[in-house]
Amino acid sequence: MTKSYYLLILLVMAVFSTSCVSKKKYLSVQNDKAKLQQDLGDCGADLNRYMNQLTACQQEKERLETSLKNEQNTLQLREEQITDLREQVTDIRTQRDAQLQQLEGLTELSQSANQNIGETLSQLETKDKYINLLHAARSRTDSINLALAVNLKSVLNDGLADEDIEVKVDKTVVFINLSDKMLYQTGSAEISERADEVLGKIATIIQSRPEVEVMVEGYTDNVPIKNDCMEDNWDLSVKRATSVVRALQEDHNIDPNRLIAAGRGEWNALESNDTAEGRATNRRTRIIIMPKLDQFYDLLNPKMAAATN
Repeated sequence: MTKSYYLLILLVMAVFSTSCVSKKKYLSVQNDKAKLQQDLGDCGADLNRYMNQLTACQQEKERLETSLKNEQNTLQLREEQITDLREQVTDIRTQRDAQLQQLEGLTELSQSANQNIGETLSQLETKDKYINLLHAARSRTDSINLALAVNLKSVLNDGLADEDIEVKVDKTVVFINLSDKMLYQTGSAEISERADEVLGKIATIIQSRPEVEVMVEGYTDNVPIKNDCMEDNWDLSVKRATSVVRALQEDHNIDPNRLIAAGRGEWNALESNDTAEGRATNRRTRIIIMPKLDQFYDLLNPKMAAATN
């Protein structure tokens, strides 16, 4: 019994000993568990923080990518602008070179112009004299033509109707319009006896002015003519002018070198050909008394100005 008692005591002591150890371990485990839970909570907080940081990094990445894209677009735009500016610089340089060439040409022209101006200034005195010469020649010509017209009217008005003859001064010439009924037979280029008397008076004036030439122009109306002697109005006007020229030469001794015959046909009419009066006015012969061409060209020769010094 004593032995059993001891065994019982040992068993109780073992149980108590075991209970004490288990409780201690339990507390230790509880502490470990609490620590692990704390660590787990900290890890969760760290995870949330890292997730937030990751989100922020992703947002920052997207922002940087967008910024990079914008910078690349800006860079491309700048490169295009630089290319355009380079092209503009090239164009400006080309224009500058062209303008420099023009400027060089203008400089040469300016030098040439200055030289020409100098020559022109040096000739002004001579030109002034030449202009005065032309004015004097024109005044002299006007005076001569006026005197010639007065003389012609004086000798021609005797016994002639106003509608048959007209004397005018036009610019540098004197002309005489003679009606066809006074000069010719109807539809013919043959000169009448009355016309021979008129031409004789005109020839007297022409003889007294050896410095002039005489042009005879024949005109018709628009009534067609065609017969054995005349092809058309051109032919009639030429033949009438030739008849007057031949009469002045052969019957009144006018130098043929001073005579010119011309036919104008039905053209250059003075009046409408729709009426008998208009056609009668248009059927005419014009005798033009004018300076000789060589004398006229002499007046235009600049050397004449120098000759007057």
